[in-house]
Amino acid sequence: MVGGGSSGRLCLAELLADLSLVTDLGMGQEPETAARTCLLACGLTRALDLPEAVVADTYYTALLLHLGCTAYAHEAAAAFGGDDIAVYQSGARTDFSVPTQMFTTWLPGVVRGLPLGAKLRVGATALVRSAQVGAALQRATCEVAVGTARRLGLPPGVQDAIDQAFEWWNGKGRQRLAGEAIALPTRIAHVAAHATLFDRLGGPDAAVATVRQRGGRYLDPGLAEAFARVGRGLLAELDAVDVRTAVIAAEPEPRRLVGEADLDGIAAAFGDLVDLKSPSTLGHAAGVAVLAEAAGRQLRLDAAEVTCLRRAALLHDLGRVGVPSGIWDQPGPLTTSQWERVRLHPYHSERILVRSVALAWVGRLAGMHHERQDGSGYHRQASGRQIPPAARVLAAADAFQAMIQTRPYRPALGPGQAAAELRTQAAQGRLDPDAVAGVLAAAGQGRRARRAWPGGLSDREVEVLGLLAAGFSVTQIARRLVISPKTADHHVQHIYTKLGVSTRAAAALYAMEHDLLPSEGGARQMG
Repeated sequence: MVGGGSSGRLCLAELLADLSLVTDLGMGQEPETAARTCLLACGLTRALDLPEAVVADTYYTALLLHLGCTAYAHEAAAAFGGDDIAVYQSGARTDFSVPTQMFTTWLPGVVRGLPLGAKLRVGATALVRSAQVGAALQRATCEVAVGTARRLGLPPGVQDAIDQAFEWWNGKGRQRLAGEAIALPTRIAHVAAHATLFDRLGGPDAAVATVRQRGGRYLDPGLAEAFARVGRGLLAELDAVDVRTAVIAAEPEPRRLVGEADLDGIAAAFGDLVDLKSPSTLGHAAGVAVLAEAAGRQLRLDAAEVTCLRRAALLHDLGRVGVPSGIWDQPGPLTTSQWERVRLHPYHSERILVRSVALAWVGRLAGMHHERQDGSGYHRQASGRQIPPAARVLAAADAFQAMIQTRPYRPALGPGQAAAELRTQAAQGRLDPDAVAGVLAAAGQGRRARRAWPGGLSDREVEVLGLLAAGFSVTQIARRLVISPKTADHHVQHIYTKLGVSTRAAAALYAMEHDLLPSEGGARQMG
């Protein structure tokens, strides 16, 4: 199944170059923005004749600078009008070291298109809570990015550099690191990210001018001046190449290779990252993968198909990142335009994945997870034999897992109710009856006991962790578990300490990685 390298191994850079499109979607940037940033950062690093070890760390830092973009999406959308993507897109253009730009650049971009009442509410929130929300966003984003970089097998230097993504040269960033205390790969990636964005907005002159202007405040002034000397040439080189081909070729030696087991781990890491987009989808990808793989074996699909099916299940919702969280979290019916954005998410999942030789067939399956046998699904409106058997299984597994999870517009169904609904859809010709039978057989095999929880967590702390991950406040946790708010907060702080995190998003990521979500939100069942 793995191609592109000797002995069935694949270059990690190829996988991450394609999967970096997920962060482009989440940040509201044009496709291949992360890859262009990576190439520009490597070009600047080599122009400065820096050691290859610095080039290597800079390569992955620049490519994955926004790896934590889903960590605070739900909260950012709730605070600022429902569109987290607009928050990030506008933020990328804003020089927050100049306080007035908060209201002249950032806020107009966030409220564009909102009704007057919503604009006023968002403006009021920005006045009162922007510093608090901004600090929480940065902390969650970095914790999730570092956790995901670790799961991807990236070295400590890259993890440290990504953790400093919100540092400013003048020391007024997240951790108050200043000057050369900020990792060199981070400082280079910052220059490259600014140059890439403003080159697309206004061309090379705008890129050089912006980098120079922000030198000494947000950016390293020495690197800013170096870019002013060589930047136009580097940007011209970028315009003359195929970005995907170039970014894969630019990976520093020795190249990092991944095998079959690594590919599964990468798919799981990105599946969990996507599920952080909304508290209601935590553990969804992992849950679908468990059901789909077991159902595929039950239906005697061959081993290669089952492998593809498992990976497609883990990655099927990548495109969700490109839809604002306010749409996913909406408790009522969607408007026509909102529904069109939702219908495109399988298309985006497919287009991200089919670029990779190793994931092309996985992408085709992932892109069909909302197709239905009677042609009523999306995005292709395929029907009958146009839908391969593995895709039929994926559709049934995705539907069942979604039914047993709470959504903003409905409560979770019990397993029996979900099974009845799945059978009804098969009888109506929407889902394949054999696929439904396989998924329901798999759904009855999910119970397993645990004797000890990871991280030294107690049974009660695992219970609290599930509620915390789902977005419950301390007060709500206390009410749900019939304990005092003080006791609930005590549990939360103990959990944070044991896991070495400080945000809900990072705790949720840990819960998904270690299969600690309650049965409603994932595959875990308490033993």
